[in-house]
This record gives sequence, C-alpha cells and structure tokens, in this order.
Amino acid sequence: MSNFNIQSILRDNIKNLNPYSSARHEYTGEASIFLDANENPYGSPLDQDYNRYPDPLQAELKTALSKIKGVPSNNTFIGNGSDEAIDILIRAFCRPGIDNILILPPTYGMYEVSANINDVEVKKVSLTPQYQLDLDAIAETIDQNTKIIFVCSPNNPTGNSLYREDVEILLNNFNGLVVVDEAYINYSRQKTFIQELTEYANLVVLQTLSKAWGLAGLRIGIAFASEEIIHVFNKIKPPYNVNQSSQALALEALNNIDQINNWIRETINERTTLTKGLLEFSFVEHIYPSDANFILVKVADPMAIYQHLNQEGIIVRDRSKVTLCEGCLRITVGTPVENKSLLEALKKFK
Repeated sequence: MSNFNIQSILRDNIKNLNPYSSARHEYTGEASIFLDANENPYGSPLDQDYNRYPDPLQAELKTALSKIKGVPSNNTFIGNGSDEAIDILIRAFCRPGIDNILILPPTYGMYEVSANINDVEVKKVSLTPQYQLDLDAIAETIDQNTKIIFVCSPNNPTGNSLYREDVEILLNNFNGLVVVDEAYINYSRQKTFIQELTEYANLVVLQTLSKAWGLAGLRIGIAFASEEIIHVFNKIKPPYNVNQSSQALALEALNNIDQINNWIRETINERTTLTKGLLEFSFVEHIYPSDANFILVKVADPMAIYQHLNQEGIIVRDRSKVTLCEGCLRITVGTPVENKSLLEALKKFK
C-alpha cells in the first residue's frame, strides 16, 4: 500500500491559498432578492434566468451524478471538460521548473500540453508493443520529483483497456497521484476504478459526458477523488467554471439513461460490424482490439487513404506518426449509415 500523503506533494502556495469567495458562497438558506453579485436585475434577452450566476459548486448536477455513479457529491469535481481537471492537477501538485509528470505514450495529448503550459517536465515511458504498461521502465523513470502519473484506460488512441492489476501496482507503490482517465469507460468491458476510491487515497478518476453521453458541446468533465483532493480542485477552479446552460442541459440529459445505454449497445455492435468490413480490404494490415468508440487501423498507406477519405467528405484521424501507432488511422465508430458510407468510400481507393 502506498504511503501517500497529499500534504507531502501539494505545492506550498496552494496550501496557503485563500480561494476566491463568490457571492453565492457567502450565504446559506433561501433568498428571494439577490443584491450581492452586481447582476442585471431585469433578466436577460433570452427566455432563461441567465442574468444570474450559476451554482459555483453544481450541487444539483453532482447529486444526479451521484445517483448514477454511486460516488458521493463530496468526492466529485465538475469541470469545464476533463481538460480543466488535468490542468488543475498539474498546477496544484507540480512546482514549475522542478517537478515532473509521467505519461505513457501513445496517449491523450493534453497531459503533455498542460504540463508544458505550466513549465512542468514531462517524463515518458512508452507502452509495450501490446499497448500495456511497462512497469519496470516506469519504476526506473520516476524520481522524487515525479508527482503525477497519467494513465488513460481505455487508451486513446489505441482503444484498449490497460491491465487492471498493473494500474493497481502503480497505486500501491507510487507516492504521488495516479490519474486514471476513463473518458471511454462506458464502451469498455472493464469496470471503472471509481469503485476503488475508498481504497486508494492517491487515486483520481477522470470521466466525461462528452463521449457516450453525447454532450461534447457542453464541456462537462468529471473528476472523482478523495475529499481532500476535491477540496484542492475547488480552491483553484474559477468561481463559476461551469455555466448555467451546461448545468441545466446536463441535468436533463442524465434523465435519459436508457437512451444512452441503447446508443452504447449500438455503438459496440457497429464497432464489430465496421471492423469486419474494414478487414475485407487488402490495404488494411491490422485492426487493434478496442474497448472504446473508435478503432485503430493499421493500413499500407495511411496518408493516401486519409487524403482520399477527405476528398470523399469523410474525416478520420491520421495517427501514423505517433509512437507505436506507425501506419495507423484512428476511426470513430459512426452511425450505421456513416459506417456504410465509409466502407463505400474505401472501395473507391486505388
């Protein structure tokens, strides 16, 4: 078991930070007249109460998520996309020019971008050729200034889930934060790590409403962690980081869980159908197993195929220059009609 102590890695300036106290933080109980936040009292030009600032802690949305996820509201942070949570973690726990994070390429690009923005060194240990953790190399690479390990599972862009036992080894032996990014967990056969929050004080789990929930335009990212870590998130975040429209629409969407589950099942079925269809082409060399809503496809000439599809009005992601993804395109699983159009377009490729 890790001897993790949040105070040992939290930056001193964050420990001593007096967070901004918004007008909506400073009263309790019910009120009918709000003269505290310098809002326009007459309303807004829109047919909503957008003249009022939103709930800074998104209490209703967290309560609704708690019922679905089984995680208490006090262990939940809601951000402007998962990218906000990633940025806050790096700012809170990594001293610029001193500390470092560890990433495991090929992986989601924003971990490195956020670290670079904050002048935090990025150490890298590539996944194995089977896209799993290289535990020996990780142990050799981390040092006393490594504060966060970012683990993406199911992984982007490879689509596979990482072995749960390997992630648990990191949690048990690393005295920093282990951030498990589960953006695609709804499509996976693996169970979520949020069930382990009470066991591991150094665990942070990232999820999102952008993928399976179909709310990418609302920018709703979620971090689950201990109350101590959530307190750090709330100290640092802007006072009204999630706007009123996003909160209200996300609440409405959470009432449609049956529809979401149907979409998940259809996406998984289409993933299988699309994989079979792609394997019929001679230029498709390999398709990697996926637990996500996309597949990584190794092809003979990725740039030529990418440009051909572009001309056909179909956009996929060229990952052919990414470590361990040489020669690969990443293709999102679309609707049955979209997937059929993709296969028809590929039949025209010469």
